[in-house]
Amino acid sequence: MCLKLETIQTSVLFFPEGTCSNKKALLKFKPGAFIAGVPVQPVLIRYPNSVDTTSWAWRGPGVLKVLWLTAAQPCSFVDVEFLPVYQPSPEESRDPTLYANNVQRVMAQALGIPATECEFVGSLPVVVVGRLKVALEPQLWELGKVLRKAGLSPGCVDAGAEPGRSRMISQGEFARQLQLSDPQTVAGAFSYFQQDAKGLVDFRNVALALAALDGGRSLEELTRLAFELFAEEQAEGSGRLLCKDGFSTILHLLLGSPHPAAAMLHAELCRPGPGRGLSLYEFQKFSLHDPLYGKLFSTYLRPPHKPHSISQIPNTSTPGSPTALANRTLQAPKPKGD
Repeated sequence: MCLKLETIQTSVLFFPEGTCSNKKALLKFKPGAFIAGVPVQPVLIRYPNSVDTTSWAWRGPGVLKVLWLTAAQPCSFVDVEFLPVYQPSPEESRDPTLYANNVQRVMAQALGIPATECEFVGSLPVVVVGRLKVALEPQLWELGKVLRKAGLSPGCVDAGAEPGRSRMISQGEFARQLQLSDPQTVAGAFSYFQQDAKGLVDFRNVALALAALDGGRSLEELTRLAFELFAEEQAEGSGRLLCKDGFSTILHLLLGSPHPAAAMLHAELCRPGPGRGLSLYEFQKFSLHDPLYGKLFSTYLRPPHKPHSISQIPNTSTPGSPTALANRTLQAPKPKGD
């Protein structure tokens, strides 16, 4: 699927999804192609082959395998359909996001597939829930699968993590702390955490991730631990507050939220004042009791009355999955991913 943006002097070709997909749903369009507010001509690209060898999505066969399978076919067919030029309304010309969403719906209807709210931030597929973007499948779940295969003992959860103080560890220390010996498993698990310029990770991130995967804590205990690990002491004597960086780190670890989206939400939640942070009460009010975000936390981290082991990571195809939650919230069609 692509767009031909037309001006008086030139034509430019855009692929507004900004990535590759599996052709089962049309991803949310990025607004860049629509900022000019000029007419666009939607172009549909179909591959009507009996065997799909052209899908290259965020999960599934890699690009080399896709190219090999396509080259191995006797022939591959492609249909290109030019839809009528879309003339934006005055409102669409002023609002690129509205313009993009309306063109997405027109193209999805012509293709006969859903128009989903799922989009990509870098290589991470996310959905919009309220004022927040959350991962379609948080890396926390993938980390759980890696650790499950390695037979991780939950006994090492939060060992050595100091509240409010970072402790940077190397990959070797990470392996010793988690009692992992297989080099491939160590490298895979370590890569899930954000590393600094020296290749070190903050052990508080590891402690929180392990606590969430262990499943033995209630949501109240888990959010309290998150606050204790990342809240900062305030010089003004207002106690410890969860500032923007800590809040963003928690939401990135537990929900897969991109840091910029979490930082914007933090600014909206913060009480006025020089501290610019959330108290424990305010953080738990947001994460446990907010009608929308509380449901989001319980969906991603599992209800407290149903403890799970690391091996029981939820599946996004279930009715209570994050995808289903986001789409019910936004009243958008359910994306049909790989």
